[in-house]
Amino acid sequence: MKKHLNTLFVTTQGAYLAKEGETIVVKVEKEVRLRLPVHTVGGIVCYGNVACSPFLMGFCAENGVGISFLTEHGRFLARVQGPVSGNVLLRREQYRQADNHQTSADIARAVLTGKIANSRTVLQRALRDHGEKLTTGDLAIAVKRLSHYLDVLSKDGALDTIRGYEGDAAHIYFSVFDHLIVAQKEHFTFEERNRRPPLDNVNCLLSFIYTLLVHDIRSALEVVGLDPSVGFLHRDRPGRPGLALDIMEEFRPFLADRLVLSLINLRKVQQKGFTQSDSGAVMMNDETRKTVLVSYQERKQEEIIHPFIEEKMTIGTLFQIQAMLMARYLRGDLDGYPPFIWK
Repeated sequence: MKKHLNTLFVTTQGAYLAKEGETIVVKVEKEVRLRLPVHTVGGIVCYGNVACSPFLMGFCAENGVGISFLTEHGRFLARVQGPVSGNVLLRREQYRQADNHQTSADIARAVLTGKIANSRTVLQRALRDHGEKLTTGDLAIAVKRLSHYLDVLSKDGALDTIRGYEGDAAHIYFSVFDHLIVAQKEHFTFEERNRRPPLDNVNCLLSFIYTLLVHDIRSALEVVGLDPSVGFLHRDRPGRPGLALDIMEEFRPFLADRLVLSLINLRKVQQKGFTQSDSGAVMMNDETRKTVLVSYQERKQEEIIHPFIEEKMTIGTLFQIQAMLMARYLRGDLDGYPPFIWK
């Protein structure tokens, strides 16, 4: 499972990836910049004008290394992967349960319980650690309202009703997100969540890191044999990895949102690293993108005690553990899907 920590991000424009023996070689202007044994790589993400040889793509597919292609600014384009691993019976059960409204509602409730609980913890920790710098009244009210939705979610509800709770809880959380930014306020302010394209620096960071999360969670699902495209909270839509988006909900506040706040508040990213196009879209420059990627990889190597299996592991391993727990639930080995809840 350690190889899930080792995603190779290629951002240098004009780079060419090729196969040499059992290694992946990255060349820029025909000069070798990097060599990596394939068994040390969990996935490859290529940004912009980055090319791969057909031999390398086949080699990676045979070795379970997925290759994702994104635009230079982080919009997903395509993914190359080998045969889906795992028992076909697991995937058939996944499809059956996705058509079962009660099971879909149960899984959606679990996933959103994780998301809302982790959102509340982000706010509570901010109050505890930086209360003297924050508007504590608004944050305290938001914590109380999120706690109310956790109580409501604990009761039965139809899938559409649960989705409504999620929308309300997300609005509450993001309505106070700007309070958590305590540095560089003249350049990093948050009014509301926007994407496709992001219209401010904070949303640009959020969207980019959410894209990284989807890549890692999708890879973890493929490893255990689940179909990333068939979700329960996120219903089927061509080209959308519904199940990866489902599980990502648990990790948005804990990993992505906290990382964005750290990058801003510790001044690891600055205004000069962002540009705005005539259409209003905000984009990161190459240097800032690399800073974010390095910080994301470093965060994945931090250790944590998993709240359900009670074992110490790296944050990067959590994605595979949650995928395994989802598979065990769908097989009938668990009574319910246990979401990741940060404590």
